[in-house]
Amino acid sequence: MIGIDAMIRSNSTLEDFCRSYFMFHKMETNQPQLVFRYLPMLSFTESYIYQLDGLNENLLQLSSGGVPTSSINFEEDELNLCANSVRIKDPFRPLLSILESRGLLTERIIEELRYGEKYWALERKLCRALVRNKEISIEDVTRAINLKSFDYRVLNLLLYQLRGEKVNDLHMEFLSISELLVEVSDDLFDYENDVVENSFNVLRMFVKYYGASAAPIMMAKFISEAEVKYDQLFKALDPQLSMKYQKRCEDATKEGGKTCGPSLGTWHIPPVIEDEDGYRSSLSSKTL
Repeated sequence: MIGIDAMIRSNSTLEDFCRSYFMFHKMETNQPQLVFRYLPMLSFTESYIYQLDGLNENLLQLSSGGVPTSSINFEEDELNLCANSVRIKDPFRPLLSILESRGLLTERIIEELRYGEKYWALERKLCRALVRNKEISIEDVTRAINLKSFDYRVLNLLLYQLRGEKVNDLHMEFLSISELLVEVSDDLFDYENDVVENSFNVLRMFVKYYGASAAPIMMAKFISEAEVKYDQLFKALDPQLSMKYQKRCEDATKEGGKTCGPSLGTWHIPPVIEDEDGYRSSLSSKTL
C-alpha cells in the first residue's frame, strides 16, 4: 500500500515534471483542466516508485551495519514489507498490472521500471562496498548515475500513453542527458550528507575508484563530456521549445531548485572526503 509519506515526497518531483516536461507535450501548467486530467495516474505512479525507493533505502541502511543514519525510523510491519517488496523478483508487478488494465503499459515503460530495479540493486551493491572497504567498478558507477532518473522517464512515457501520442525519441534523448546533469549537480550539492547517510553519490564513488586527488579531475571530465552531448541535442530541438526550456532552467536556478542545463550557474566540486569513517565519527562525536 502506498503511504502518505511517499505521496508527500513525490510532490516535488511531480511539480518539477509538470513545469519542465509538459512543454515537450505542447501543454501548459497554467491549464488546470489538463493538469488534473493526467495527474491521478502520474501521481499514483510516482508515489508507488517513492514507496519502493524509501523501502530500498531502509534496506540499504540496515545492511550497512555501523553507519550512523537519521533515516531509520520504521515499524516491524514496514520491515517485513521492505524485505518482501525489495527482495522479490518483481516489485513493480502491482503497478504493471494497474497500468496494463488501463491500456497504458508499453514495453518501454516496462524497460524503464526494470532499469529502476537495476539502479536500486547497484545502489545497494556500491554503498555496501564502500562501507566494507571493497573494490567497485567504474562501469557500475556510471551505469547507476545514468539510471537514477528512471522515474522521470517512466512519467514521460506514461504521459505519451495518456495522451495517445507517439514517443518523440529526440525529446527523450535530450531530457535523459539533462536528467544526468541534474543528478550530478544534486550529488555534488548533497555530497557531505550522502557520505554521512551512506547514500549513492557519484562523487563518493569517484573518490573510491580514482582516489581523492584524481576524483575531482575525473568528475570534471565526466561533466564536460555530458555537457557536449547536451549542447548537441539542445541545438536539435525546435527553437521555440529550446527557448522555453532554457527559460524554465533559468527560473529553476533562481528558485534554488534543479538546474536543467550546463550553461546555468557554475559547477562546484566540493572538497572530497578521503576517510569517510573518520568523517562520520567526527560528526558523531560533535553531537554527543
